[in-house]
Amino acid sequence: MPALPRAVLIIAYPGVGLLDLAGAQTVLWAATRVLAQHRLPGYRPVTLSLAGGLLRTAEGLEIETCAVREVPLNGIDTLIVPGAPDPDRVVAESAELLRWIAEAGRASRRTASVCQGAVLLAEAGLLQAWDASIPLERGALVVQQGRLWTSASGVDLALALLEADGGRDVAVQVARELAVALKRSGDHGAFGEPLHAQGPDCAAFDELHRWLADNLAAPNLRVEALAEHCHMSPRNFSRLYKLKTGRSPAKAVSILRLEAARRLLEDSDRHIDQIARQCGFGDEERMRTTFQRHLATSPRGYRKLFSR
Repeated sequence: MPALPRAVLIIAYPGVGLLDLAGAQTVLWAATRVLAQHRLPGYRPVTLSLAGGLLRTAEGLEIETCAVREVPLNGIDTLIVPGAPDPDRVVAESAELLRWIAEAGRASRRTASVCQGAVLLAEAGLLQAWDASIPLERGALVVQQGRLWTSASGVDLALALLEADGGRDVAVQVARELAVALKRSGDHGAFGEPLHAQGPDCAAFDELHRWLADNLAAPNLRVEALAEHCHMSPRNFSRLYKLKTGRSPAKAVSILRLEAARRLLEDSDRHIDQIARQCGFGDEERMRTTFQRHLATSPRGYRKLFSR
């Protein structure tokens, strides 16, 4: 059984930025499902405010919160402080909030801020240990020093925390799922899980999938070649494959090529045109078209997001 989930406190206050808060919450929710697959502890996020109850965000949406007095500070894994469009007003109007952030920050294993939430951390005295001699990291999505983390985005912050907790492969899996869900159009079910896990009886074609993975650059991967490998007639193979996996053989080959290209873009520094040929796309333009159609990004854009 996985260990107990990590307690994550997300402090909210009147005028908090909804995206700062919800972005981190969404990643933690998705991460908990993926971590369970790896038998690793997930997250137990709790959104708090000083008084509890409904709280209006800067965008006007009301969210339900627990009162800080209802949640003990012992055993906190992570404190997340979202930002606000006007953090100076928050500082001026809520000394009690700053006192609680200071107390909770000292009690937690690590403390993090999103965007202008760093202003609240500073006013609470939690950035005093930050090494001011560290040069500005231009373009950095997340900056960490010891137990303090800052980021301009709740999504980027939560993914970085997840990578520290569960490893890069888990973080990339969650990032893929979120990026796919938000950007992709068309065949929504194609890339949410591995090919072998889809369809009621995909295991019947595991050997074929392994063979395909080793032969993606082969010039002829049409139905006839796949059927011959399975010692079946093309008509019977196509019918049975669609029945067992829920997709056509041609679609499966396309998915396997895309998955192989994604892994190489993540884990290697090979030229994109070389990856395109190795994965059976033929050239970079065909691979770009496939990425754009299924992931709404280019191979270069994908590498920028997910490469090591």
